[in-house]
Amino acid sequence: MQQPSLSDAGAPLSAAQPVIDAPAALRAVQAAVAHAAGLGVPVNVAVVDAAGLPVGFARMAGAPLHSIDIASDKAYTAASFGLPTSRWTEALAGHSEAVRQGLVLRPRFVAFGGGLPIMEGSARIGGIGVSGGSETQDEDIARAGLVALGLQA
Repeated sequence: MQQPSLSDAGAPLSAAQPVIDAPAALRAVQAAVAHAAGLGVPVNVAVVDAAGLPVGFARMAGAPLHSIDIASDKAYTAASFGLPTSRWTEALAGHSEAVRQGLVLRPRFVAFGGGLPIMEGSARIGGIGVSGGSETQDEDIARAGLVALGLQA
């Protein structure tokens, strides 16, 4: 006997998920780069959509090469969990030792400042990650990207 699928019951098999579009991602990147330039801090800035896929990126001259991947991973972590990367130490404090040690070993997971989720109302549409300055500078620069979109961090 064949089990009925959800589509047999008339329910859809997919759900629409809003994602940041390229023009918005590029505005956020441009604003972040301008803020970093004002601080005199060369950084890499990455924006990913809600699925963690790249939408916008810039590398300022002199930004550390390793920071290219770190910025992308900060954006990915922020988009995948909807939590600023700077809040992971606090968030993990209430979990078991196994979770605290295991999660930080996951590929692309970043547990230090510089990644912010991009929220449009209650919808998580992406993430922005910055790397090359201090954690505080990186997060401040990422926040400038959100402000350029009319969003709060």
